[in-house]
Amino acid sequence: MSGEDEDASDGSEKRRAPLADPISLSDSVVLAVVAVALGGLGLRLVGLGARPFHWDEARVGYWALRFIDTGAYQYRPIAGGPLLYLLDRALFALLGVSEGIARLPVAVLGAALPLVALLFRDYLDDAETVLFAVILAVQPFLLYYSRFLRGDVPLALFGLAAVGFALRAWDRRSRRDAYAAAVSLPLAAASSGFVSGYLVCWVVAWILLVDQRSVAADRGSSVRATLGVLRGRLAGTTTPAARAGLLAVGVTAFLFAPRSGPGVEVGIYDPTTLHLAFYEGTVGALRRLVGVRIVHRFPDGTHAFLPYVGDAVGLLVSAALPVLLLGVATTLWTRYAPSRRPLVEGVGYWGLAAVVVFPTLSEVSAPWTLVHVVAPLSLPAAVGLAAVLRRGLAAVSRVEPDAGTIVAVVLVVVAVTAQAGAVTAADVYGPSDRSNELAQFAQPSDDLEGLESTARDVADDDPSTAEVHYVGSAYHVPADRSTRYPPVDDAWGNRLPLPWYFEAAGADTASTGNVSTFDSTYANASLPRIVVADPSHRDALAERLGPDYEVTTYRLGLWNREVVVFVRETGVAEQRAVET
Repeated sequence: MSGEDEDASDGSEKRRAPLADPISLSDSVVLAVVAVALGGLGLRLVGLGARPFHWDEARVGYWALRFIDTGAYQYRPIAGGPLLYLLDRALFALLGVSEGIARLPVAVLGAALPLVALLFRDYLDDAETVLFAVILAVQPFLLYYSRFLRGDVPLALFGLAAVGFALRAWDRRSRRDAYAAAVSLPLAAASSGFVSGYLVCWVVAWILLVDQRSVAADRGSSVRATLGVLRGRLAGTTTPAARAGLLAVGVTAFLFAPRSGPGVEVGIYDPTTLHLAFYEGTVGALRRLVGVRIVHRFPDGTHAFLPYVGDAVGLLVSAALPVLLLGVATTLWTRYAPSRRPLVEGVGYWGLAAVVVFPTLSEVSAPWTLVHVVAPLSLPAAVGLAAVLRRGLAAVSRVEPDAGTIVAVVLVVVAVTAQAGAVTAADVYGPSDRSNELAQFAQPSDDLEGLESTARDVADDDPSTAEVHYVGSAYHVPADRSTRYPPVDDAWGNRLPLPWYFEAAGADTASTGNVSTFDSTYANASLPRIVVADPSHRDALAERLGPDYEVTTYRLGLWNREVVVFVRETGVAEQRAVET
């Protein structure tokens, strides 16, 4: 590939920048990458709160609101990592509550993805670095899920950053970069439990990369030589390594430690339970993750392997074809080229392994798993795209331009930009319906802001009376089961994403199993202003509630997930009473 060090006798990659040079804001490449990041931030902020909350987003948002209300938090792997809860709690307290504010931390961290390209400048030339940043800024999977309240994009950011800082620490013998890598790893773990997939992919990539061409021929002597070099480089680094390890443990403990409150007796800010909180934030968190995601997952949490991988490959082809083709082609080229580029090759292996690893780890076949494929493949894709562009420029600059090469390069560039632009326009900023390839089943198809606004209008700050009442066995949570902290009844999950909207509006909720119990509950009491029910109860409730209530059907999923909502507008009943 273009840009390789043809004169390198040791087969290693050419260093693209002097190892001792610090990053300078006057550096044109740095300025270009920063500009790309700012542009990416704008793309992520525009209309950030326009799309209704997905069920997963509603879970995170709801428990962040409960975190504010009670001050209690405890890491539960099934609910995701603690990072977004901590960030959203702070932002809600500072800026208020809305979908846009809730998604803001992910949007900002997603916009920081292009900056990671600067960590790899020792291995990439200027054009490759900038193109890597551009792909990270605008690739549709990364863009869509940077506007989504899940930890996948933050995990991709901190995973790439951990590798970048670790490489800089190794090459430059930099303690500062080693400490940055030590912080990046717990931040990655706090973003999502999918961090375990990153560890698997890194091991696979390292195994495939380590002297792959000669290990069979020399009976392992090259591997032993590599390990010898590793031991030599690590000699004398005990103290910095220990400091980095302590820093990683400390950050992990802070992020994962519980905060005491109702339902949580141990907290990091309670001096009497600090030692227990430290244990829960380190060993306890690991045990919870392994227990939930591995030990107790079998057999109910397992799934067929080939359908999930097939779905992943199909989505990659339809929404990330340029990155997939360029990434795979460049990885194979660097594998078999005379002069190797281990970083490009290894990161390519990471991305290819992720195609299998993350659909396997996921409990549902979902587009967000491909964030962890596209992010690493973006690096070899950028290297391949830079080579294609150089080939085109070389063809143009000849005395007799090579028309065939120029046309081929133009077609490649047009195809790359057109596919990315079409997916972005149709799916990233398009409607949340079944035609959207990046949307998952649990994405509501209807706008719920009007319902939230109504709930806010009728909320009375009196917890003894419920402004919202759920009717139906699918939504009924018995009175002896709390919804103020997890775990919660399965029926609560069936209500999603409505709990977020009602909680954000400050409305109190109650439930009954059927229309009969609803009648008995309100036989001698004022009817609630909002009633949410299964469509099967529509006629019975319409007869019971009468003409004062307006009924609307909401689609809470892309298909087969509807609820009917009865709303009595403020003053309607009173006005009817005056008229009669």
